[in-house]
Amino acid sequence: MNILLLGSGGREHAFAWKVKQSERCSELFIAPGNAGTASFGKNVAIAVTDFEAIKNFCITEKIEMVIVGPEDPLVLGIYDFFIIDKSLQHIIVIGPSAAGAQLEGSKAFSKRFMQRHNIPTAGYGEFNESNFDDGIKYLEQHSTPIVLKADGLAAGKGVVICENSAEAKEVFTAMIKDRQFGEASAKVVVEEFLQGIEVSVFVLTDGKNYKILGHAKDYKRIGEGDTGPNTGGMGCVSPVSFVDQVFMQKVEKTIIEPTIKGIHEEGLTYKGFVFFGLIKVNDEPYLIEYNCRMGDPETEVVIPKLKNDLVHLFVAMHKGDLQNQLIEIDERACCTVMAVSGGYPGEYRKNMSITGLNKIFGQKEMLIFHAGTKQNDDQIVTNGGRVLAVTCFGDNIKEAVTSSMEVLKNISFEGMYYRKDIGYEFD
Repeated sequence: MNILLLGSGGREHAFAWKVKQSERCSELFIAPGNAGTASFGKNVAIAVTDFEAIKNFCITEKIEMVIVGPEDPLVLGIYDFFIIDKSLQHIIVIGPSAAGAQLEGSKAFSKRFMQRHNIPTAGYGEFNESNFDDGIKYLEQHSTPIVLKADGLAAGKGVVICENSAEAKEVFTAMIKDRQFGEASAKVVVEEFLQGIEVSVFVLTDGKNYKILGHAKDYKRIGEGDTGPNTGGMGCVSPVSFVDQVFMQKVEKTIIEPTIKGIHEEGLTYKGFVFFGLIKVNDEPYLIEYNCRMGDPETEVVIPKLKNDLVHLFVAMHKGDLQNQLIEIDERACCTVMAVSGGYPGEYRKNMSITGLNKIFGQKEMLIFHAGTKQNDDQIVTNGGRVLAVTCFGDNIKEAVTSSMEVLKNISFEGMYYRKDIGYEFD
C-alpha cells in the first residue's frame, strides 16, 4: 500500500525506518520529512496542518494509509477530516479523533477524564481569567513545590514546577494574564507535585482493545544531573529496571485498562497510540499525563525494540483484529542520545553543516535518526533545536549508552551539545 507519514522529527525518521521494512509498504511519502527520512521514502513539502493539501496529495498518489506523527494535526481533527470526506473515507488514519485527542490537547479535559474513571493521579485545580483570584488563593494555601500546566498544546514547554508560593503566583499570572503560552495558557491546571521516578508506557489501541508496545524513560532537562530548563527530550533508555512484571500489572489494572474502557464508554473514536506519562511513587504508579501519539525521543528506542511489522499491526487495528496480535519486543537494552543546537531550548542557529554522518562507526546495532536536519545541495545541515538522535543497543543500559557516546564523538556541527549522563541512574 502507498503510505503517507506526517511529521519531520526523529520520531518520524524512526517510523519511516520501521514502515519501510514492512512487506505491506509499496511507496512511502513523508510530509514534510527531513534529510534522514529521505533515505526511506519521498519527502513532500506539505505542512502537517494543511489538510487540503494533504487531501489532494492523498488522492493524487492513491494513498491508503496516513500515519500521523505529531499532536497538532490530531488535536485539530485530521482524523475527522478524513472520515467526513467521501473521497478520503477509505484511507486508514493512524490517530484518534479530535475528541479523543483532547486527552492531550486539554490538560483540564484529561484530568477530569482521569477523575471520572478513578485513575490515580495528582490532585489539581483548574483556573482561567474568570476565577483568577480563586487561583491565587489556591496557590497561597497549597504546599510547594507545585506544578502549573498550560491547558492547551505548548510545544512541550507549558509545564512549570514552582518551588514556592511567590514563584507560583508569578508564573500563574504570566500564563493567564500575559498569555505566556498564547491561548494554550488561557486556562491553567494547578497540580500537586509528586515525588518519584518517571517512566512512559506506550499502547496501540482501536478504542476497545489494546497492545502494549513498550516503555521508556526520557530525560527532559538540558543539563546533566537533570538541571536547567525543560526541553523536548535529551535522550531516552529502555527498559527501566523498576518496570518489572509486578509494576506493569499495577499499571495495566489501575491506569491502562480503565483508560481504554473509559475511551470506549465515552464513545471516543480512538485508533492510534496512547502515551501514558507515569511516575512511580512508593512503588505505586500514578498518571501524570496522556499524549495522543508516540513520544519523541521515546519512539527512537521503543520502535527499534519492536520486532513486529508495524504496518501489519496498524491494519489489524483497523480491521478489529488487534487483540489477536502477539507483540514481540527485543529484550536488549536500548539508548538514544540527542545532539542539539547550541542555545537550545532557547535561541539557536540553523544551517550548520553536519560532518561525520557517513562514517562507519563499527557498531553492530547503531541507528542515527534525524530530528532537525535538511538537505542543502550535497550537504546535510541543522534545521532545528534537536538535531540528531543516536540509538544503540547493548546487553545493559550502560553498554548501550557507551555505544551511543562513541558514535557521537565522530559527529560534529557548530555549537553541538549532548548530555553525557543519559541513563545515569542505571549504572
